[in-house]
Amino acid sequence: METSFAGYWSRQTAGSRSGSPWDEMFDARDAGAELAARDPYRSIHRALRDMSADDLQGRVEALAGAYLSQGVTFDFAGEERPFPLDVVPRVIASDEWREVDLGVAQRVRALEAFLADVYGARRCVTDGVVPAPLIASSSHFHRQAAGIVAANGVRIQVAGIDVIRDESGGWRVLEDNVRVPSGVSYVLANRRALAQMVPEMFADMRVLPVVDYPNRLLGALRASAPSAADDPTVVVLTPGVFNSAYYEHTLLARLMGVELVEGRDLFCSGGRVWMHTTTGPRRVDVIYRRVDDEYLDPQQFRPDSMLGAAGILNAARLGNVTIANAVGNGVADDKLVYTYVPDLIRYYLSEEPILANVDTWRLEDPGALEEVLDRLDELVVKPVDGSGGKGLIMGPAASRAELDAARKTLAADPRGWIAQPVVQLSTIPTLVDDGFRPRHSDLRPFAVNDGEDIWVLPGGLTRVALPEGQLVVNSSQGGGSKDTWVLEDPATPRASATIRAARVAAPSAAGLSGAAVLPLPVPPLDDPQQQQQQQQQQQQQRPRQEEASC
Repeated sequence: METSFAGYWSRQTAGSRSGSPWDEMFDARDAGAELAARDPYRSIHRALRDMSADDLQGRVEALAGAYLSQGVTFDFAGEERPFPLDVVPRVIASDEWREVDLGVAQRVRALEAFLADVYGARRCVTDGVVPAPLIASSSHFHRQAAGIVAANGVRIQVAGIDVIRDESGGWRVLEDNVRVPSGVSYVLANRRALAQMVPEMFADMRVLPVVDYPNRLLGALRASAPSAADDPTVVVLTPGVFNSAYYEHTLLARLMGVELVEGRDLFCSGGRVWMHTTTGPRRVDVIYRRVDDEYLDPQQFRPDSMLGAAGILNAARLGNVTIANAVGNGVADDKLVYTYVPDLIRYYLSEEPILANVDTWRLEDPGALEEVLDRLDELVVKPVDGSGGKGLIMGPAASRAELDAARKTLAADPRGWIAQPVVQLSTIPTLVDDGFRPRHSDLRPFAVNDGEDIWVLPGGLTRVALPEGQLVVNSSQGGGSKDTWVLEDPATPRASATIRAARVAAPSAAGLSGAAVLPLPVPPLDDPQQQQQQQQQQQQQRPRQEEASC
């Protein structure tokens, strides 16, 4: 029904001083022009156009109810809400995806080399690629991590590289997440839900599956196990039920077929990590941790932590357990380090970057700081260790008082901030109260590294800003999500492993049912209230769906 798209182009998105955004579905920019769907979206546009408003609304409400009952939720302003999934998927043609796939894998290889160097010989400093103070001043550089490396040399088992399309339709990297990148559970849940909600949209599409992610992740974790472990025991370490990403922790543990544990389920003895079970202690070989560095080992970091286990780092240093992702990876997430990644790619890989960065000012440079302070009302300013959209200053939307305060902050701590131009993130039709309207989006592809190959999940988490004109897409700021469809190469025979409507479901219904994987029975904590408080402190530092900026 065409009226669902009537008035699609709005004044806010049709133009701005930063240029008109690239629209993923339509290639017409004139508000009075007829909507012309791009090739990958034609069948989707046709299917949505023929649906009535009541039909669409009914499907959306049914999905929200199902997500709420299954625990696919997020915390927004203290209220638990179903995670918003829009009916319109993001579609990426095979040739476009190839650039993203190769670019993300290239970036992960360079960051692996950088982390090995930073916690080793530091050739990048000696050779003048990055300044020594850059590393030493990073809040997520941990000297305790020096000398700790998995048996296969991998520090980044999982990466989430946030990319955007700029006004010309080109891909750019927005930020890197190699600590504990979150959000893949929504990729799996969104695919299953959308296949059930709008199966007719799959009829003519050849969409690559996402079902293989849990197996790929488990393979990478097992590949990183100590060499003495013939049949490695892998666990997922969660902060606990009060953590806002607990749904993801339970889902991944269930789909990989491994135990979900809390810090109190683990103990260290003889330089090894053990897990309490009903049949006695069981040795643990790989810990896929979803706990921040600072809470992981009270002997090395916060002595009051009740979320980790004392002695884990010592066991890792002895080569008796692998912690994935590695402790100390956060230095590569530093947004000031981000500005050096193109140079790091050239230095370590002898290649030109496939994916460009967003243009960025390093405020430690006096000339750059002066220019940014003068143009602050035109730019976006971000804290180098911020995430989830927190601390971001959007110059064009800031008041004079906010800009004056920001200038004082930047002048006092230039190392703590970067500045970027306002990039008009690409838009995708999104169902709102008055029909389909363009909303800004980004994309987080996930890469899994097993030491032999870097596999990029075909799709990823598309996040969308629901308020009109909003450029911050994080769910903690009121954003939603979309399923991401990567189309199979048209030259590939139809008999390949393409998703059809009946094959979309990937994880089993039981796997996505939301039933919690309960921690193993152990003696109660002395202070459960303190444990809950620490779980909430961790998620406040990196909000929902984020754990590393989702």
